[in-house]
Amino acid sequence: MTIYQMTATFGKLQHETLTLKPGLNVITASNEWGKSTWCAFLCAMLYGLDTRAKSTKSNLADKERFAPWSGAPMSGRIDLNWNGRDITIERTTKQRIPMGEFRAYETATGVQVPELTAQNCGEMLLGVEESVFRRAGFIRQAELPVTQDESLRQRLNALVTTGDDTGRAQHLAQELKDLRNRCRYNRSGLLPQAEEERDTLEKQLEELTALSRNSARLKTQLEEIGSWLAQLYNHRQALAYQAAQEGAARLSKAETVRKNAEFRQSQCREACQGLPSREEAEKTIRDLRSLREDWSAILREQQEQPQKPRQPELPQPFSGMTPEEGMEMIRGDTKDLRMAKSTAGQRILIIMGVLGLLAAGGLCFLMAYIFAAVAGIASLVALVWGLWDVISARTKVRALQKKYGSTEPKRWAEPIQQFSQEWAAYEDALREYKEITSDLEVRLLVLRKRREALCGQQEPEKLIDQWQHVIELRDAADAADREARQAAEHCTAIQSMIKPAKKPSEPDHLTQSQEETDNLLAECTEEQQRLQNRLGQYQGRMETLGDAGLLEKQLEQKKTRIAQLEDTYAALTIAQETLQQATQELQRRFAPRITRRAQELLSQMTGGRYSSILMLSDFSLEMNAQEEDTPRSSLWRSDGTIDQLYLALRLAVAEELTPDAPLVLDDVLVRFDDQRMKAAMELFKKLGKSRQIICFTCHKRESAVL
Repeated sequence: MTIYQMTATFGKLQHETLTLKPGLNVITASNEWGKSTWCAFLCAMLYGLDTRAKSTKSNLADKERFAPWSGAPMSGRIDLNWNGRDITIERTTKQRIPMGEFRAYETATGVQVPELTAQNCGEMLLGVEESVFRRAGFIRQAELPVTQDESLRQRLNALVTTGDDTGRAQHLAQELKDLRNRCRYNRSGLLPQAEEERDTLEKQLEELTALSRNSARLKTQLEEIGSWLAQLYNHRQALAYQAAQEGAARLSKAETVRKNAEFRQSQCREACQGLPSREEAEKTIRDLRSLREDWSAILREQQEQPQKPRQPELPQPFSGMTPEEGMEMIRGDTKDLRMAKSTAGQRILIIMGVLGLLAAGGLCFLMAYIFAAVAGIASLVALVWGLWDVISARTKVRALQKKYGSTEPKRWAEPIQQFSQEWAAYEDALREYKEITSDLEVRLLVLRKRREALCGQQEPEKLIDQWQHVIELRDAADAADREARQAAEHCTAIQSMIKPAKKPSEPDHLTQSQEETDNLLAECTEEQQRLQNRLGQYQGRMETLGDAGLLEKQLEQKKTRIAQLEDTYAALTIAQETLQQATQELQRRFAPRITRRAQELLSQMTGGRYSSILMLSDFSLEMNAQEEDTPRSSLWRSDGTIDQLYLALRLAVAEELTPDAPLVLDDVLVRFDDQRMKAAMELFKKLGKSRQIICFTCHKRESAVL
């Protein structure tokens, strides 16, 4: 089969067309261009889309993964040549089923091709079912080995021996083994379970027979106990009749006692007529006693009350001032002291006066008497003024020293600071004193009002005695009530104990007492109940076991089931042996051809370096390079060499299984170096002479080689 052209509305492809030619087709495109989408589209067109598949957390179903991004219905068309006929196949969405409608017709005339249907299209065109085409006709870089480990060896072995590296043959063998183990595995499985159920049914039939015999014996014992119980019940009725006669006499005496108690009760009630209740009297006594205790406590507090604190006073020279006024006076005096001690101006005046007097004397000597007089008067004024300032300053300093006792302003504020501390302590003590006295006065006032409300003009002690007498009267009335109630309850108890009893209907010949009779009745009743319980258990167990006829029928069915399982077990054993023989035959016939052809293909791709592939007895592969004397396992080779070996095996399998189908390669040469990539492209050109090859790649070097 050769594909001419594919047109797809599939995933990211929107009416995209891919034109192909016979032989080798190299399609170079970047990542996310749609190469893998074209591969999935080809499979969907040939074999249809599995619409029953469900998406999981780790994998999307194809119907969701390749739904057109544009929202258009999924559809596609392939023009191809099959057995010399140009044919077109189309699939479109039918209602809500993607690719649900199929058409196959001759491209030129449009005549339907009846032998191609939606179900058999791929198998008719390619000659193999979808699973074979996916494993042999498609080779993807994602399916090439990633790591060189034991799983790689298993995949290579499976690919060589069966043509399928998915392990489906081993899976089938394991399923047969699991089914055989399900029938019988040591002591577990369906067959041992059925045999155990058969043994259980046989034991149930034996148990059912024994239970029938025991039930008959228990029924005889129950009849004997029933006769003895009838005699005991008749004797108990005779004893009850005798007890009823004696109870009537006791009731008469109790009625007399009750009447006397009721008389005393009526007298006590008359004495309590109009008196307060006991609760009110008790509450009043509690209030009076509490008042008495509170009154004594507050009198003790008055005696223990502290004295009023003494107010501190500022010392001289601050007497009569507040601390703020004292500090203001200190600041003014400090300023005056600072000015008095400042003698710079005074000295200048004195010096100017002295110099002026000297100048006046000089002028007199020169006969300038007018100027000498003016200078002398001015100098004398300055000198007097300076001397006066000096005297005034010293007088002020002495006055301040006398006033404060010191000329250091820092020490002047010490009395005020000490007074502030004493004043703060005084205010705290005064506040505490006022709180105590005010609280005490308020409490005393409240207590007086409370006493007036409770006692009036009487003393609390006298009122307590009066209310205590009320309680005593109430106690006497309560005692009379209890006595009357107890007498009434005694009469009621005696009356309830007296049960009307008739004379026994049968003559009583037993001599047991009431206690002995009750004990015998309890023992016989207990024995009867025990026998009935056991009989009920036997009958319940018999009902649980079921009908004997039904059990025999089930036993026969179980024996038939065991025979069927034994036949199945034997058939599965034969199937295992047959599968093993078929696998061995397949390995014997298929493996040598695959290995031989893969050896040729690997030699061409590696430039003759690896010309020998050796299969060992356990079907593992070893490779031998030209310069190596000893073959080595494939796990010893590089990642690129492993890809080349795997590609050679897959190509050999494709030649065996799908010789007429197109071969689709998706980025399979990613890890090939340039030399081996070139050799692989030459190999693809040779293979393309006999079949169509579609090679997708994301690199430009493949096209450059061509």
